[in-house]
Amino acid sequence: MASTSAALVNGLGSAFLTGGKKSQALLSAPVAARAGGAVAPKRLLVVAAAPKKSWIPAVKGGGNLIDPEWLDGSLPGDYGFDPLGLGKDPAFLKWYREAELIHGRWAMAAVVGIFVGQAWSGIPWFEAGAAPGAVAPFSFGTLLGTQLLLMGWVESKRWVDFFNPESQSVEWATPWSRTAENFANATGDQGYPGGKFFDPLGFAGTLKNGVYIPDDEKLERLKLAEIKHARIAMLAMLIFYFEAGQGKTPLGALGL
Repeated sequence: MASTSAALVNGLGSAFLTGGKKSQALLSAPVAARAGGAVAPKRLLVVAAAPKKSWIPAVKGGGNLIDPEWLDGSLPGDYGFDPLGLGKDPAFLKWYREAELIHGRWAMAAVVGIFVGQAWSGIPWFEAGAAPGAVAPFSFGTLLGTQLLLMGWVESKRWVDFFNPESQSVEWATPWSRTAENFANATGDQGYPGGKFFDPLGFAGTLKNGVYIPDDEKLERLKLAEIKHARIAMLAMLIFYFEAGQGKTPLGALGL
């Protein structure tokens, strides 16, 4: 019974349940100190933070496989999944999150493009490259050159900005000096630039007197929604690849 009580007390004082160092300090401080030096009340109410969600249902934590210490819940969509320990190094964790975001965004665009392209042309997506005229009135060389030019420019700026934040929001780094401010990071979060250029509809912020003001609450909800959709899209693309290996298409698999 004594060991069970001790385990319970230790558990309430852990970072996993209390949600951070401030809560731990509050729990570990003497009762008199917490009460401002007055006599401690007879009843002590301890409010523990809700445990972080796990990628394995009904599992609350325990061990690096289920709840690795380098995943503290600060990243959107963090469910403690890192069985290979790829995110132990904070620098690598930041890079992997950036890579997951970019791959997920391309996957979401690709999934929509595959469905729309085949519905429009009737040509399977894995054969569309042999007949680009079916989806666009351009030659393959024109499409390839345009893609390399536009994607190369945008991706190179994203790459430089990742290692040197805010370096692309200066006049010399943009081909149009008057739009340099468009490449500033209005939210301050890597991968979520916001601003009038990247959030023209104001989903995660508002414009007041021409100044973009981010809404942190909306932004956090959109971050979580985006990473969830991105992961589903990447899984969908993996399935599309397997289907293509069998000569099948997503629309064909759906009987459409």
